[in-house]
Parts: sequence; structure tokens; C-alpha cells
Amino acid sequence: MSASALWRRVNSGRFIPLHRGVYLISAVDPGRAREMAAVLAGGPRALLSHTSALVMWELLRAESPMPFHVTVPGGGRRGRSGILFHRPVGFRKDERGVVDGIPVTSPARSLVDAAGLLGQKEVEQVVATIERRGLITQKELADLPRRYAGHRGIPVLRHVLQGVAERPFTRSEAERRCLQLIRSAGLPRPETNVTVGPYELDLFWPEQNLAVEIDGWAHHSSRGRFEGDRRKDSWLKAQGIDVIRLSWRQITRRATATAVQVGQALALAGAGKMRI
Repeated sequence: MSASALWRRVNSGRFIPLHRGVYLISAVDPGRAREMAAVLAGGPRALLSHTSALVMWELLRAESPMPFHVTVPGGGRRGRSGILFHRPVGFRKDERGVVDGIPVTSPARSLVDAAGLLGQKEVEQVVATIERRGLITQKELADLPRRYAGHRGIPVLRHVLQGVAERPFTRSEAERRCLQLIRSAGLPRPETNVTVGPYELDLFWPEQNLAVEIDGWAHHSSRGRFEGDRRKDSWLKAQGIDVIRLSWRQITRRATATAVQVGQALALAGAGKMRI
């Protein structure tokens, strides 16, 4: 197609430019078109990677707006608007995969790459989902720190896989123990995994506008996670929702004090509603 023929289609609206040399040939944006366009912008060897690949594997929720991470093994492209290019050396064949026809990094490689961008709690939840769905075997998971030694995300991933003072819990384990504690204390049962705006709450009492978030045992070691939690708490506070953050240690080793804390918060929230 000549340049003039191409631009006639662009000017008429039949071709919609997404990136240099990449066009959407439709007035309707089909699902995954933006992801595929980001890969095409990276060239024939490119793959969606990092957190973008975890979203494709349905191991992480998409955030909006969100730049696409694209890996171009062995070399690459200049930066494009909305795309972050990564250029690893020595990319392996078993690190490639395909989801909905789109080239992506494998679940294992996606986890390792994304661990350097996520906080401890997100990595714990991704690992728990990977284990539950059987995407990576226990042996392969245990071998990741050795295989990818030196990668940015390995320190966080090693803590999640090995533990230090205590084994990191999965989301289902934490919720089960916290719900058991709440039930034993005779407190109202909350809703679980409730979506409010752009966020998902671990435990939520909608009548009292009270939420409980369960943090990883060492989540404050991640500055990104700490700042992300503060943004989430501030947004919820603006919606009139109070947040209590509980650690695994508080749930399991300080159960009585934790039950009292949650009970008092529920009582205060209920009293405030009655005064109104």
C-alpha cells in the first residue's frame, strides 16, 4: 500500500493510528486490540511482559491508565507513548507463551519480571493464584530464585517463596483465619473480596462503611506497596469508608486484641450512624 493510499484511509477514519506503523482497521475497538498493538509496535520478536502479561494470564487486575510492558529479546525499539520496552539478553524459548493470540512471556517469567514492580502482598497473591491454578509446579517455583538470580524482583520473590520468620500466607488462608476470628468473637460477618471503585477490599461491612485489609508480614519493606496502600486508604476515606489494616501476626498471635479492635470499630461506626 502506498503512503498516499494509507493516509487517505487514515484521513477518512477507516484506519486509526495507534502507534507508528500500527493501525486499528475498524471503528469498533475489539477486545485486546491495544495489547496486540503494543506488541506489534515492538516488532516481530516482541512479547507482552511484566505486569501486562500477568493481566493477560488473569493473575493480576488491570489498572487504568496503565502503560503496556513489552519485552523485545536481544535489542529493540525506542520508547513509544504508552509502552515501556524491555530489552533482555539471553531470552529462552520456554519463556514465551500465547494468550488470546497475543505473544506474552510465560507465567514464570512474567512473575519474575513483575516482582520488581509490585509490592509483597501482590506477589504473594499472584504466587497463590499460580499455585492454585497449577500454572507452575512447586519445583519450578522453588527454582525461580536460582534460575533468575540477579533479577530486580528476586529478593521480594525469594521472601515470598521461602519466608523468613513465618511463611507468607495466601489470600484464602488469611481470609479464613480472619473470618474464623470474627465468628468466634460474635461479630457480624463481613462480605469478602468486594470491589469498591477501582479497588478490591478483603473484608467489608457495607452498613458500617468499615473495611479490613490484610497485609503481608513484611509489606512495609516495599516502598511502592506502602505508597499504594496509602493512596487506597485515602480514596476509601474520601468515600466515607474507614480501613483497618491487620497483619498475619495480629490475626494469629494477637487474636483477642484484634477482635476487640474490630469490634470497637464496628460499634463506633454503628453509633455514628445512629447519631446521624
